[in-house]
Amino acid sequence: MSGIVPTFSFTTTADEVATAFAAEIEGKNVLITGTSLNGIGFETARVIAKYANLVIITGYNAERLERSVDAINKEVPNANVYPLTLDLSSLAGVRKAADVVNASPEPLHVLIHNAAAAIGPFGLTVDKLENQFATDHVGPFLLTKLLAPKLLAAATSEYTPRVVFVASAAHALGPGVDFELLAHPDPQTYKSSTAYFQAKSANILAAIELSKRSKGAINAYSLHPGIIATNIARKEEAVADLQALGILGPDGLPDHEKFQWKTLPQGAATTVAAAFDPRLNDKPGSYLEDSSVANNSVAAHSSDPVNAEKLWSVTEKIIGESFIF
Repeated sequence: MSGIVPTFSFTTTADEVATAFAAEIEGKNVLITGTSLNGIGFETARVIAKYANLVIITGYNAERLERSVDAINKEVPNANVYPLTLDLSSLAGVRKAADVVNASPEPLHVLIHNAAAAIGPFGLTVDKLENQFATDHVGPFLLTKLLAPKLLAAATSEYTPRVVFVASAAHALGPGVDFELLAHPDPQTYKSSTAYFQAKSANILAAIELSKRSKGAINAYSLHPGIIATNIARKEEAVADLQALGILGPDGLPDHEKFQWKTLPQGAATTVAAAFDPRLNDKPGSYLEDSSVANNSVAAHSSDPVNAEKLWSVTEKIIGESFIF
């Protein structure tokens, strides 16, 4: 990166970050999960597509994926955007999508785990896992494992591939990961907001452990995007929980008195920084807020290397295979 080193803030937009790191994005192949319109994953894909060689966008609804592709291509006619159907709540669905990516000749420079399940009632996936944890952690873990050879193929003497986990500052509101409940979900003790907090804790721990285990071959980061009025905040099943947290008011609209909200462009900025800021090269495993390193903001239970190692081992047992470099 040449020129003046940019300084980012709460109000920095994804476009501004992408413009600052256009040289780093150029020629890169990027996969982003959860890219429906009116979401930060879509905004991330939109700004990256202006410079990248290839942007693979994923979602479980093929029709919505096509709408996202059309919207990006309308703004960036020369963008190379590939839609990939991916159901993160299904281990078989993850394997199917990974097969498609692995069948292509291109390496993968950046993998961005943006997709998340809506906060809502207890539900089990086809694999008998709690839905939020399956979608937010177990599916992304398996996808990373299956695409690791693609990521490693992108490495050069000057470039280290990256994996980015979109977590949340809300991880600190929970007790950390309950390892017993991961493999044995219990509807009697389930609380939707707590399940969300735990899933976001897992994202942070996964970034720490992935960076450690890869021994410098892959750099992983996690982040808090900010509080944003995305599609998830509009889902009917999530409203009551978000109101209980004070994020939404009694009318179901954003509470601007208690919290400072970000726009979608501001909300996607930190993801773009985590994926491309070269100043992070020597800070693997870091957690970001407002497009800058904020490791001091991570709760103790979500920065504990013992918890990170345990989460890795438990997740390997759940998916039935080892993740070894």
